[in-house]
This record gives sequence, structure tokens and C-alpha cells, in this order.
Amino acid sequence: MPSVKPLATAAGALRARVSSGLRTRGGHGPNPFTTAGHQDRPNGYLFNRVPPPPGQSRKWEDWELPCYITSFFTIVILGVGLNAKPDLTLETWAHQEALKRLELESADAE
Repeated sequence: MPSVKPLATAAGALRARVSSGLRTRGGHGPNPFTTAGHQDRPNGYLFNRVPPPPGQSRKWEDWELPCYITSFFTIVILGVGLNAKPDLTLETWAHQEALKRLELESADAE
């Protein structure tokens, strides 16, 4: 029966190599995506922004108005454009072609 000791030693060496490689990758210290962050704990508000006092409105940031205007016009343009696009499906073409042929047959029969 083979000994388990060499397998455990190899697994330990591999684990040490992988973990050391993960720690030093990039050479800039710990990964900012896996660290705890700057706050001790979450404060329970959306985006960690404390709401303004009662009776006061929140000040808009510089990017908000252009983003809202662009979003509105995008929805309007897509809504109008997608509703006004021509019907180019195969079924519609076949239906129109069948109606033309029926008209020709009925005109020839008379």
C-alpha cells in the first residue's frame, strides 16, 4: 500500500505555491476587489449615501441630467422607430403574393 505522506507533501507544496502566487500577483499589495473596503460596516442605505434631512431635497450630480435626458430620448426614438418599421416578414410577403395571384385568377376567369 503506497504511503500517503508524499501525496500530502506534494499537495502542501502546490498549495503554498498557488497561494503565494495569488498574493504577489500584480505586485501592488492586496487585491482591492477582495478587501473589506474603507467602511467598517455597511450603513444600510442605497449606495451608502445618507438621505438628506427632512424638508431638503437631494442635490443632483453633474451626470444625472444628461443621463436622464438621453435615456428619455432613446426610449422615444426606439418606441417610434420600432413601431414605424416596415413589415418585412416572409408570411406578410407570401400573403400579399397569394392575394395578387387570387386577383389574377379571378380576373382571368371572368
